[in-house]
Amino acid sequence: MPDDAAPVITILPEPPTYLADAVRDGGGVTAPLSATTSGLVVLAGEPLEQLEQVLREHSGIRWIQLYLAGADQWVPLMHQYPQIRWSSAKGAYSQPVGEYGLTLTLAMLRAVPAFARAKTWGPPQGTSLHGKRVVIVGAGGVGREILRLVSAFTRHTTVVRSRNEPVPGAERTVTNEGLDDALGGTDVVILAAAMTASTRHLIDERRLAQLPPHAVLVNIARGPLVDTDALTAALAEGRLAGAALDVTDPQPLPDGHPLWSEPHALITPHTAETEAMIRPHLANRVRENVRRFRNGEPPEGLVDPALGY
Repeated sequence: MPDDAAPVITILPEPPTYLADAVRDGGGVTAPLSATTSGLVVLAGEPLEQLEQVLREHSGIRWIQLYLAGADQWVPLMHQYPQIRWSSAKGAYSQPVGEYGLTLTLAMLRAVPAFARAKTWGPPQGTSLHGKRVVIVGAGGVGREILRLVSAFTRHTTVVRSRNEPVPGAERTVTNEGLDDALGGTDVVILAAAMTASTRHLIDERRLAQLPPHAVLVNIARGPLVDTDALTAALAEGRLAGAALDVTDPQPLPDGHPLWSEPHALITPHTAETEAMIRPHLANRVRENVRRFRNGEPPEGLVDPALGY
Protein backbone atom coordinates (compact mmCIF):
# COMPACT_ATOMS: atom_id res chain seq x y z
CA MET A 1 0.00 0.00 0.00
CA PRO A 2 1.47 3.43 -0.89
CA ASP A 3 2.51 5.82 1.87
CA ASP A 4 -0.19 8.31 0.96
CA ALA A 5 -2.78 5.73 2.04
CA ALA A 6 -1.49 5.84 5.62
CA PRO A 7 -4.23 7.22 7.91
CA VAL A 8 -3.42 10.39 9.82
CA ILE A 9 -3.91 9.78 13.54
CA THR A 10 -3.93 12.47 16.21
CA ILE A 11 -3.16 11.55 19.82
CA LEU A 12 -4.86 13.75 22.40
CA PRO A 13 -3.86 15.56 24.49
CA GLU A 14 -0.12 14.86 23.97
CA PRO A 15 1.43 12.06 21.88
CA PRO A 16 3.73 9.94 24.08
CA THR A 17 6.55 8.34 22.14
CA TYR A 18 5.43 4.77 22.73
CA LEU A 19 1.99 5.42 21.22
CA ALA A 20 3.39 7.44 18.32
CA ASP A 21 5.60 4.43 17.62
CA ALA A 22 2.56 2.13 17.85
CA VAL A 23 0.68 4.24 15.30
CA ARG A 24 3.64 4.14 12.93
CA ASP A 25 4.09 0.40 13.39
CA GLY A 26 0.41 -0.08 12.59
CA GLY A 27 0.80 1.72 9.27
CA GLY A 28 -0.38 5.20 10.24
CA VAL A 29 1.23 8.59 10.77
CA THR A 30 0.81 10.91 13.73
CA ALA A 31 0.13 14.59 13.26
CA PRO A 32 -1.59 17.49 15.02
CA LEU A 33 -5.29 17.98 14.39
CA SER A 34 -6.05 19.11 10.87
CA ALA A 35 -8.46 18.52 8.01
CA THR A 36 -6.52 15.34 7.19
CA THR A 37 -7.03 13.75 10.61
CA SER A 38 -9.10 10.58 10.24
CA GLY A 39 -8.48 8.89 13.58
CA LEU A 40 -7.99 9.85 17.22
CA VAL A 41 -6.35 8.20 20.20
CA VAL A 42 -7.85 9.77 23.32
CA LEU A 43 -5.82 9.61 26.52
CA ALA A 44 -6.40 10.65 30.13
CA GLY A 45 -6.50 14.38 30.54
CA GLU A 46 -8.59 15.07 27.43
CA PRO A 47 -11.80 16.73 28.73
CA LEU A 48 -15.05 15.45 27.29
CA GLU A 49 -16.11 18.99 26.33
CA GLN A 50 -12.88 19.51 24.38
CA LEU A 51 -13.33 16.21 22.56
CA GLU A 52 -16.84 17.25 21.59
CA GLN A 53 -15.45 20.47 20.13
CA VAL A 54 -12.83 18.51 18.19
CA LEU A 55 -15.54 16.33 16.64
CA ARG A 56 -17.64 19.36 15.71
CA GLU A 57 -14.71 20.97 13.93
CA HIS A 58 -13.20 17.87 12.24
CA SER A 59 -15.79 15.99 10.25
CA GLY A 60 -13.20 13.68 8.68
CA ILE A 61 -12.67 11.68 11.88
CA ARG A 62 -13.97 8.14 11.38
CA TRP A 63 -12.41 6.19 14.24
CA ILE A 64 -11.58 6.92 17.90
CA GLN A 65 -9.51 4.75 20.23
CA LEU A 66 -10.18 5.29 23.95
CA TYR A 67 -7.53 4.51 26.54
CA LEU A 68 -9.96 3.08 29.11
CA ALA A 69 -11.71 -0.28 29.07
CA GLY A 70 -14.94 1.36 30.23
CA ALA A 71 -16.63 3.64 27.70
CA ASP A 72 -19.71 4.85 29.60
CA GLN A 73 -18.60 8.49 29.90
CA TRP A 74 -18.30 8.79 26.10
CA VAL A 75 -21.61 7.11 25.21
CA PRO A 76 -23.50 10.41 24.74
CA LEU A 77 -20.93 11.45 22.13
CA MET A 78 -21.22 8.07 20.44
CA HIS A 79 -24.93 8.64 19.94
CA GLN A 80 -24.24 12.16 18.73
CA TYR A 81 -21.69 10.94 16.15
CA PRO A 82 -22.96 7.54 14.98
CA GLN A 83 -20.80 7.66 11.83
CA ILE A 84 -17.66 7.26 13.97
CA ARG A 85 -16.39 3.87 15.09
CA TRP A 86 -15.33 3.94 18.74
CA SER A 87 -13.06 1.33 20.26
CA SER A 88 -12.11 1.02 23.91
CA ALA A 89 -9.31 -0.83 25.65
CA LYS A 90 -11.72 -3.53 26.83
CA GLY A 91 -9.87 -6.81 27.02
CA ALA A 92 -6.47 -5.15 26.62
CA TYR A 93 -5.78 -4.90 30.35
CA SER A 94 -7.12 -8.33 31.28
CA GLN A 95 -3.81 -9.67 32.55
CA PRO A 96 -2.93 -7.01 35.17
CA VAL A 97 -6.53 -6.43 36.29
CA GLY A 98 -7.29 -10.14 36.52
CA GLU A 99 -4.13 -10.67 38.55
CA TYR A 100 -5.18 -7.92 40.94
CA GLY A 101 -8.66 -9.39 41.28
CA LEU A 102 -7.07 -12.62 42.46
CA THR A 103 -4.71 -10.66 44.74
CA LEU A 104 -7.60 -8.92 46.51
CA THR A 105 -9.57 -12.16 46.78
CA LEU A 106 -6.70 -13.97 48.46
CA ALA A 107 -6.00 -10.98 50.70
CA MET A 108 -9.58 -10.96 51.99
CA LEU A 109 -9.77 -14.70 52.57
CA ARG A 110 -6.38 -14.71 54.31
CA ALA A 111 -7.40 -11.79 56.63
CA VAL A 112 -4.68 -9.47 55.34
CA PRO A 113 -6.68 -6.30 56.27
CA ALA A 114 -6.78 -7.42 59.91
CA PHE A 115 -3.07 -8.22 59.95
CA ALA A 116 -2.18 -4.93 58.24
CA ARG A 117 -4.08 -2.95 60.90
CA ALA A 118 -2.81 -4.99 63.86
CA LYS A 119 -0.52 -3.32 66.38
CA THR A 120 0.24 -6.47 68.36
CA TRP A 121 0.74 -10.18 67.71
CA GLY A 122 -2.63 -11.90 67.37
CA PRO A 123 -4.07 -15.33 66.69
CA PRO A 124 -3.80 -16.95 63.23
CA GLN A 125 -6.86 -16.58 61.03
CA GLY A 126 -7.97 -16.86 57.43
CA THR A 127 -9.27 -19.44 55.01
CA SER A 128 -8.18 -20.93 51.69
CA LEU A 129 -9.61 -20.23 48.25
CA HIS A 130 -9.31 -23.91 47.40
CA GLY A 131 -12.73 -25.44 46.90
CA LYS A 132 -14.59 -22.17 47.50
CA ARG A 133 -17.65 -21.13 45.49
CA VAL A 134 -16.84 -18.06 43.40
CA VAL A 135 -19.21 -15.85 41.44
CA ILE A 136 -17.62 -13.67 38.73
CA VAL A 137 -19.90 -10.94 37.41
CA GLY A 138 -18.83 -10.08 33.87
CA ALA A 139 -17.57 -12.24 31.02
CA GLY A 140 -15.29 -9.81 29.21
CA GLY A 141 -11.55 -10.09 29.05
CA VAL A 142 -11.03 -9.31 32.74
CA GLY A 143 -13.78 -11.67 33.89
CA ARG A 144 -12.36 -14.51 31.79
CA GLU A 145 -8.83 -13.89 33.06
CA ILE A 146 -10.08 -13.99 36.65
CA LEU A 147 -11.89 -17.22 35.84
CA ARG A 148 -8.67 -18.71 34.46
CA LEU A 149 -6.70 -17.74 37.57
CA VAL A 150 -9.35 -18.75 40.09
CA SER A 151 -9.77 -22.12 38.38
CA ALA A 152 -6.35 -23.09 39.70
CA PHE A 153 -7.94 -23.06 43.18
CA THR A 154 -11.51 -24.22 42.66
CA ARG A 155 -13.82 -25.67 40.05
CA HIS A 156 -16.89 -24.15 41.69
CA THR A 157 -17.14 -21.06 39.52
CA THR A 158 -20.25 -19.26 38.28
CA VAL A 159 -20.00 -16.54 35.65
CA VAL A 160 -22.83 -14.02 35.36
CA ARG A 161 -23.19 -12.40 31.96
CA SER A 162 -25.81 -10.58 29.88
CA ARG A 163 -25.97 -13.16 27.09
CA ASN A 164 -27.27 -16.70 27.49
CA GLU A 165 -24.06 -18.34 26.28
CA PRO A 166 -21.80 -20.61 28.36
CA VAL A 167 -18.33 -19.35 29.25
CA PRO A 168 -15.66 -22.03 28.67
CA GLY A 169 -14.04 -23.07 31.92
CA ALA A 170 -16.90 -22.02 34.19
CA GLU A 171 -18.78 -24.68 36.11
CA ARG A 172 -21.93 -22.68 35.51
CA THR A 173 -22.91 -19.67 33.42
CA VAL A 174 -26.05 -17.69 34.17
CA THR A 175 -27.59 -14.53 32.78
CA ASN A 176 -28.17 -11.41 34.83
CA GLU A 177 -31.53 -12.85 35.84
CA GLY A 178 -29.68 -15.66 37.61
CA LEU A 179 -27.54 -13.34 39.75
CA ASP A 180 -29.85 -13.42 42.76
CA ASP A 181 -29.79 -17.20 42.92
CA ALA A 182 -26.01 -17.33 42.45
CA LEU A 183 -25.33 -14.92 45.30
CA GLY A 184 -27.11 -17.02 47.89
CA GLY A 185 -24.67 -19.90 47.63
CA THR A 186 -21.35 -18.17 47.13
CA ASP A 187 -18.23 -17.55 49.19
CA VAL A 188 -16.68 -14.88 46.98
CA VAL A 189 -18.19 -12.36 44.55
CA ILE A 190 -15.84 -10.64 42.12
CA LEU A 191 -17.22 -7.74 40.08
CA ALA A 192 -15.71 -7.38 36.60
CA ALA A 193 -18.70 -6.02 34.68
CA ALA A 194 -18.94 -2.91 32.53
CA MET A 195 -20.50 0.24 33.95
CA THR A 196 -23.85 0.90 32.26
CA ALA A 197 -27.21 2.26 33.32
CA SER A 198 -28.36 -1.28 34.06
CA THR A 199 -25.36 -2.18 36.23
CA ARG A 200 -25.46 0.90 38.48
CA HIS A 201 -25.93 -0.34 42.07
CA LEU A 202 -25.99 -3.91 40.77
CA ILE A 203 -24.96 -4.86 44.30
CA ASP A 204 -27.46 -3.00 46.45
CA GLU A 205 -28.98 -3.50 49.89
CA ARG A 206 -31.25 -6.30 48.66
CA ARG A 207 -28.47 -8.26 46.98
CA LEU A 208 -26.06 -7.74 49.86
CA ALA A 209 -28.71 -9.33 52.09
CA GLN A 210 -28.72 -12.39 49.82
CA LEU A 211 -25.02 -13.06 50.41
CA PRO A 212 -24.04 -15.46 53.19
CA PRO A 213 -22.52 -13.64 56.19
CA HIS A 214 -19.16 -15.34 55.55
CA ALA A 215 -18.95 -14.10 51.93
CA VAL A 216 -16.52 -11.46 50.68
CA LEU A 217 -17.02 -8.95 47.87
CA VAL A 218 -14.28 -7.80 45.49
CA ASN A 219 -14.78 -4.91 43.07
CA ILE A 220 -12.14 -4.26 40.40
CA ALA A 221 -14.65 -2.93 37.83
CA ARG A 222 -16.30 0.44 38.54
CA GLY A 223 -17.31 1.97 41.85
CA PRO A 224 -20.99 2.64 41.07
CA LEU A 225 -21.65 -1.07 40.58
CA VAL A 226 -21.93 -1.14 44.38
CA ASP A 227 -24.24 0.91 46.60
CA THR A 228 -21.56 2.30 48.92
CA ASP A 229 -23.96 3.24 51.73
CA ALA A 230 -25.54 -0.22 51.71
CA LEU A 231 -22.12 -1.90 51.69
CA THR A 232 -20.86 0.28 54.55
CA ALA A 233 -23.90 -0.68 56.64
CA ALA A 234 -23.58 -4.39 55.84
CA LEU A 235 -19.95 -4.44 56.94
CA ALA A 236 -20.58 -2.40 60.08
CA GLU A 237 -23.43 -4.70 61.11
CA GLY A 238 -21.48 -7.90 60.45
CA ARG A 239 -23.76 -9.05 57.65
CA LEU A 240 -20.79 -9.46 55.29
CA ALA A 241 -17.37 -10.85 56.10
CA GLY A 242 -15.42 -8.33 54.07
CA ALA A 243 -15.04 -6.22 50.95
CA ALA A 244 -12.00 -5.34 48.85
CA LEU A 245 -12.53 -2.29 46.65
CA ASP A 246 -10.07 -1.02 44.07
CA VAL A 247 -12.80 1.32 42.83
CA THR A 248 -15.30 3.28 44.91
CA ASP A 249 -18.30 5.55 44.62
CA PRO A 250 -17.49 8.37 45.12
CA GLN A 251 -13.96 8.12 43.79
CA PRO A 252 -11.57 9.02 45.28
CA LEU A 253 -13.12 7.80 48.51
CA PRO A 254 -13.21 10.93 50.74
CA ASP A 255 -10.93 11.17 53.74
CA GLY A 256 -12.84 10.22 56.88
CA HIS A 257 -15.29 7.94 55.09
CA PRO A 258 -16.36 5.05 57.35
CA LEU A 259 -14.90 2.49 54.96
CA TRP A 260 -11.37 3.74 55.73
CA SER A 261 -11.74 2.64 59.35
CA GLU A 262 -13.88 -0.44 58.66
CA PRO A 263 -11.75 -3.39 59.86
CA HIS A 264 -13.25 -5.73 57.26
CA ALA A 265 -12.64 -3.44 54.28
CA LEU A 266 -9.57 -3.21 52.07
CA ILE A 267 -9.43 -0.05 49.93
CA THR A 268 -6.84 0.48 47.20
CA PRO A 269 -6.60 3.58 44.94
CA HIS A 270 -7.71 2.18 41.57
CA THR A 271 -4.38 0.51 41.10
CA ALA A 272 -5.33 -2.76 39.41
CA GLU A 273 -3.41 -1.41 36.47
CA THR A 274 -0.76 1.29 36.66
CA GLU A 275 0.44 3.37 33.73
CA ALA A 276 3.63 1.35 33.55
CA MET A 277 1.63 -1.89 33.41
CA ILE A 278 -0.79 -0.78 30.72
CA ARG A 279 1.69 0.84 28.33
CA PRO A 280 2.55 -2.32 26.39
CA HIS A 281 -1.09 -3.43 26.34
CA LEU A 282 -2.39 -0.05 25.13
CA ALA A 283 0.39 0.12 22.56
CA ASN A 284 -0.58 -3.31 21.23
CA ARG A 285 -4.24 -2.24 20.99
CA VAL A 286 -3.37 0.99 19.17
CA ARG A 287 -0.96 -0.76 16.80
CA GLU A 288 -3.49 -3.43 15.88
CA ASN A 289 -6.39 -1.01 15.50
CA VAL A 290 -4.42 1.40 13.31
CA ARG A 291 -3.62 -1.59 11.09
CA ARG A 292 -7.30 -2.56 11.01
CA PHE A 293 -8.38 1.03 10.36
CA ARG A 294 -5.98 1.29 7.44
CA ASN A 295 -7.31 -1.98 6.00
CA GLY A 296 -10.98 -1.14 6.53
CA GLU A 297 -11.48 -3.81 9.21
CA PRO A 298 -13.52 -3.47 12.44
CA PRO A 299 -11.33 -2.52 15.42
CA GLU A 300 -10.66 -4.67 18.43
CA GLY A 301 -12.69 -3.48 21.41
CA LEU A 302 -15.45 -2.03 19.23
CA VAL A 303 -17.98 -0.29 21.48
CA ASP A 304 -21.71 -0.84 21.02
CA PRO A 305 -23.30 2.48 22.04
CA ALA A 306 -26.63 0.76 22.69
CA LEU A 307 -24.98 -1.50 25.30
CA GLY A 308 -22.58 1.13 26.60
CA TYR A 309 -19.47 -1.05 26.27
